Amino acid sequence: MIDFLRGKVVHTELEYVVLDVRDVGYRVFTPNPYALAAKEEAVQLFIHHHVREDAIQLFGFVTRDEQWMFRRLLEVSGIGPKVALGIMAGGKPETIAAAIQQENLTFLTKLPGIGKKTAQRMILDLKDKLGGTDGLWTASAIEEVSSPAVMGGGTSWAAAREALGGLGYREAELDRAWHGIKDKVTGQESPDALMKLALQQLFQG
Repeated sequence: MIDFLRGKVVHTELEYVVLDVRDVGYRVFTPNPYALAAKEEAVQLFIHHHVREDAIQLFGFVTRDEQWMFRRLLEVSGIGPKVALGIMAGGKPETIAAAIQQENLTFLTKLPGIGKKTAQRMILDLKDKLGGTDGLWTASAIEEVSSPAVMGGGTSWAAAREALGGLGYREAELDRAWHGIKDKVTGQESPDALMKLALQQLFQG
């Protein structure tokens, strides 16, 4: 079982990166592939090794908290690894945990791929499992969930814009990308989720 991988990002797609670990390329699905691509130094990803009959997949996360939350999401009926990855791209572990603890359906149903029934299952299956998690359910996370305007087009887009600038995109290109995605933004997106939306817009020209 692989716990973590450390290496350089040599290829990037919308859903995954290829990590060069001692001349072996590992395809790792991650919620923030383009943020990782912006790093010139080696990166370390904490891995969830997912095995099923027709595939073996690696899912990677920058922190242990992200890895832990991803695994908890997989315990929810109806949530598979791709949906869980989308959830992780849509919110930080601590804000997801806080929303579940608060039974905040409004926040949860704005996460990618989550409808009302799935959000209710998340609360039912996970609420009792998150109460004792150190470092996840914090006062600042509760404030973010309660005040969603802090996220999305404000602080999150500023962080996403900075990361995209690090990839070489010009200010004019980023302004056009924001103009193309702003109507899709709900105010709940993480910087990584906004980066994905902006990159899709940029690729479309």
